[in-house]
Amino acid sequence: MSGKKYEISMAKRDPEKRYSLDEALSILETFEKAKFDEMVDVAIRLNVDPKQSDQAVRGAVALPHGIGKTIRVAVFAKGEKQREARDAGADIVGAEDLQEKIQGGFMEFDAVIATPDMMGVVGKLGKILGPRGLMPNPKLGTVTFDVAKAVSEVKAGKVEYRVEKAGIIHAPVGKRSFGAKKLKENIATLLDAVIKAKPATVKGNYIKSMSISATMTPSVRIDVSSLQKGIL
Repeated sequence: MSGKKYEISMAKRDPEKRYSLDEALSILETFEKAKFDEMVDVAIRLNVDPKQSDQAVRGAVALPHGIGKTIRVAVFAKGEKQREARDAGADIVGAEDLQEKIQGGFMEFDAVIATPDMMGVVGKLGKILGPRGLMPNPKLGTVTFDVAKAVSEVKAGKVEYRVEKAGIIHAPVGKRSFGAKKLKENIATLLDAVIKAKPATVKGNYIKSMSISATMTPSVRIDVSSLQKGIL
């Protein structure tokens, strides 16, 4: 998007004002559009210290409308579980052979699922998968013997969220073409999951600030107090 288009969008919102979620989504719809269907993201600043292990907020949630992106899923499994994974729509399935492939540079996938008995093999890929946020984790439902369910959920739009060093969660919530209603429902579902993941040790306001933006647009700040009264 050209600088001129970005400036036009910038003029449509007050950078200091905090809007209700409905207002923010309405403003987002008026922004200049790129030549592709942009992804909409939320940034949620939490009142947590990510350095404390008990405050490292992380989880996964299935959004009602998905995120409008085809998710390529790799599954580590053996025997019958490989067939289950393929039948559920997994893009690549393997065991030690898949481990070797990834060590050789293969990275054509967006999510990784593994059965518990394969974590010894997957663990050898920690330095490759870890930094990319792709390491399977029981808390996220990606280490499980129910591979069919896990693959189906990821394919349907299950989104992982994790608080970064600065105390912010960045997560995709759909495409601009979804429209305000679907985006709002996706955001509500994500927020509900983040709120339920609130660490017991956190005191005071849990959500400090929040904003939404699309790939090529400015961000719009949201009035957090309006969210706490219920957004749907």
